[in-house]
Amino acid sequence: MTSRLPATLAGLLLALPTGLAALGQPHVRGDVTAPPPAPPLLLVRGAETPIRLESAQIDAELSGGLAHTAIELVFRNPNRRALEGELQFPLREGQQIDGFALDIDGKLRPAVPVPKDKGRAVFEQIERRGVDPALLERTAGNQFKLRIYPIPAQGTRRVRLELREALRRDGGRWRFELPLAFAADAGRFDLQLRSAEQPQAEGLSGDARIDKAKGGYRLSLTRAPAGGALALSVPAAAKPRTYVQDYAGERYFLAEVPLPGVSAPRPLPAAVGLLWDSSASGRKRDHASELALLDRYFRRAGNVVVSLIRLRDRAEAPRAFRVANGDWSALRRELDSTVYDGASAAGGWAPRADIGEYLLVGDGLFNFGAEGFPKLGAQQRLYALNSAGANADAVRLSALAQGAGGRLVSWQRAGELDRAAAELLEQGPSLTGIDALGADQVIAAAPFAQDGMLRIAGRLRDGRAELSVHLRDGDIVRTERVVVDAESAPSAFPARLWANWSIAALEAEPELNRAAIARLGQRFGVVTGETSLIVLDSLADYVRYDIAPPDGQDEFLRLKAVQAGERDSTRKASLDRVAGLYARRIEWWQRDWPKSALPPPPKPAGAIAGNELARRRAQSERYASDVADAAGVAPVAAMAPPPAPAPVAEAQALALESIVVTGSRMDKSEAESDGGAGARRATIALQPWQPDSPYARRLRAAPAEQVYRLYLDERDSHAASTAFYLDVADVLEEKGQHALALRVLSNLAELDLENRHILRVLGYRLLQANEPALALPVFERVLALAEEEPQSFRDLGLAYAAAGQYQRAVDHLYEVAQRDWDARFPGIEEIALAELNAIAAAHPGQTDLSRVDPRLRRNLPLGLRAVLSWDSDNSDMDLWVTDPNGEKCYYGHKLTYQGGRITDDFTGGYGPEEFSLRTPKPGKYKVEANFFGDRQQLVTGATTLQLWLSTGFGGAGQVDRKVTLRLKNARETVLVGEFEVK
Repeated sequence: MTSRLPATLAGLLLALPTGLAALGQPHVRGDVTAPPPAPPLLLVRGAETPIRLESAQIDAELSGGLAHTAIELVFRNPNRRALEGELQFPLREGQQIDGFALDIDGKLRPAVPVPKDKGRAVFEQIERRGVDPALLERTAGNQFKLRIYPIPAQGTRRVRLELREALRRDGGRWRFELPLAFAADAGRFDLQLRSAEQPQAEGLSGDARIDKAKGGYRLSLTRAPAGGALALSVPAAAKPRTYVQDYAGERYFLAEVPLPGVSAPRPLPAAVGLLWDSSASGRKRDHASELALLDRYFRRAGNVVVSLIRLRDRAEAPRAFRVANGDWSALRRELDSTVYDGASAAGGWAPRADIGEYLLVGDGLFNFGAEGFPKLGAQQRLYALNSAGANADAVRLSALAQGAGGRLVSWQRAGELDRAAAELLEQGPSLTGIDALGADQVIAAAPFAQDGMLRIAGRLRDGRAELSVHLRDGDIVRTERVVVDAESAPSAFPARLWANWSIAALEAEPELNRAAIARLGQRFGVVTGETSLIVLDSLADYVRYDIAPPDGQDEFLRLKAVQAGERDSTRKASLDRVAGLYARRIEWWQRDWPKSALPPPPKPAGAIAGNELARRRAQSERYASDVADAAGVAPVAAMAPPPAPAPVAEAQALALESIVVTGSRMDKSEAESDGGAGARRATIALQPWQPDSPYARRLRAAPAEQVYRLYLDERDSHAASTAFYLDVADVLEEKGQHALALRVLSNLAELDLENRHILRVLGYRLLQANEPALALPVFERVLALAEEEPQSFRDLGLAYAAAGQYQRAVDHLYEVAQRDWDARFPGIEEIALAELNAIAAAHPGQTDLSRVDPRLRRNLPLGLRAVLSWDSDNSDMDLWVTDPNGEKCYYGHKLTYQGGRITDDFTGGYGPEEFSLRTPKPGKYKVEANFFGDRQQLVTGATTLQLWLSTGFGGAGQVDRKVTLRLKNARETVLVGEFEVK
């Protein structure tokens, strides 16, 4: 059983929740509030005894208004088996992961940047071999997780995290807070802090020391403070300061420019748009403080017209409210009545030209639909209000707001509302432009002062650069001149700050800027939505996965050149293998298979008379062996030799003159004409499948108009259950409430923001609900998360076909055939090719197969087809089809007497497994799904299966029916449905 048991409680801090998590808390003037008691530092599901923090070593450095903190932790695993650990931690606005390292053979090995999808794929492939990888990913917003494997049995693992942040200003001093409750129970503790200026510390115990050191001062601590936090401050400079850094052959600079000035009330418009995030994640926000801030806004505005738009899985129609003399009670009552449910879509609404500014209240975690955030008019402003803290995508919210002339206003405690109101309602000195001589690619962290400081970074082109910083201060326009030269202090901050701010500017439209964000992240080692950091065990692994190591570059390049020479031959061999596999399918399809009754078991060899019978048995055994060889499995026992069949014309494969579908709970009126008396017809009867949970029975028994209200009543008891939302969506769909069914279903996008298994289920169900436009961005996201899995390409290709984008469907299905996949996915190329050719045959004028290998271009129509796929990795599901002869086609008997054929057995997860029959004999065909077993904690509490049944596949009369169901227990078998051919 695999030990990879990652955490799945999205939005909750599962490890370091009051340690590293608290590093993300904004500063509150006054006393430092001690963090709550810390739960276990490292969550390892399935550990008999909790992992312990053996030691914590912290090194911090303050430089001007910036801080760098390195946290080195040693974890001890007292259990008798190796485990995987996962740290999940949020960072506050302005904080960034600067790097991490993992101990390999007793030495810390620094991580290197890698594209996010590649990092995850490499981690999981290496982990299956039981080797030592570690992966640091940004999940959503400013949330990060670090996956470490293995933490050895009764051994230790050491990890080092590095953070950079801009400090908050408190009067004339920079304030630094470092919560340390996470280290209170560490066996050993050591903290060293360096600063150019003398720090003033608050509430430290007697073992704290502040000494003069080279270049400044050093603070030392040998145990965590009793209050659980370190708080200190250093003087803030009153004049501009500059810093330089040499990085990758170029020189970058950072300029800190104090912006003294008096803030003044800003004019508010007569018409305001209020965008209220009403998705399920909105339940985590502090609505009381949001309403308190809006109360200050409307009291300042006085008389204003408000257009309220609720944002969920789809935007609601605007509702108009009039605020008179600051009285906004009607609007407030409406906001108080909000039901927070569904996913978060950014689009689906249009800005109105008469609205002066929009207020976006939410977390910025847009995870549903293909539309981006609408572009506002040139004179319209956007202010983003965020009470969700680290659970929000502050980078994207800030980019959206600054791109529309506004700003992000964030807070986490009621005590910060004065500051938040000032940021929303007042304006101080602001940046209008920068001219640079001797420098280029200049960018500011924000166009306004943050805690009285404007920060600018760029690339030096000469030995000396002069910046002309143009500012507006009320009605006054002025220019500050800043010189960057050899006298500038060396610093480790400028290059990555420049990269961070450049990336932040692109985050307003992350999908459009994905490649640029990835390039910057990889070049500067910045963890982004497109870039992760990874540590591998050996140089061979860096070469195998084409990831530049932190050292040993010469040997890496030599081995990489050797590997490149082998790649072309490997790809050609892979394509030849697939062509051979498809040739076997063509050979099977061209054969005429008997449609008579199954003959009795053969008599003993001595009793068999006649050479013809022996010859035909040998022929049957040879064919069964060929099929097994193509699949790479041992041949099954040959069936009794068939009698000589009558010739069957190729067209007879599709000689089903009508198709009838009955008994489907997903499709209510699918019956078609039976083609008249005497016509041959096939029917698909889907076995009604309904969950038997108490909540499901309650919902099914309720009138249609009460189901959604009862769902809300049950939700808190099942909020983290994927199955719950699937079941409720089914009931709503059955009762004719399609829009509400989609809203409930969309909650799957909110449960675990980067869980590809759950997203696959969501995509399948959206296709079943005839919503391919909504399914496409879901499957596109899955592909971005898991390009190493062929199912990602296949699912997206089939979604493109459902959306009428047939060429894109063909292209993605051909990727399945072209690439060389892991051995866990045997024979999936054959299934994708069958689907590719069927789509091309049905839409000849809309598809171009010129890039498809000629050996793979042939449509092979089928009378009956059944395909099984599922959502759980490392799980083994089986497709069983029993024909009218009573003969079962399954992984242990892959070829039946009448020519029924099943593809390779998927024992490592996902499927698909396909049953094919070109010319079905009359009678009933029973389709079943069997849960053989699994080697992992199930993602949804049960494995979600999708069955796709087709008649007339690949021909003009193709009819498809799909159903989703779940299996919980190994050895469980469920009847999915039946084909009946008459």
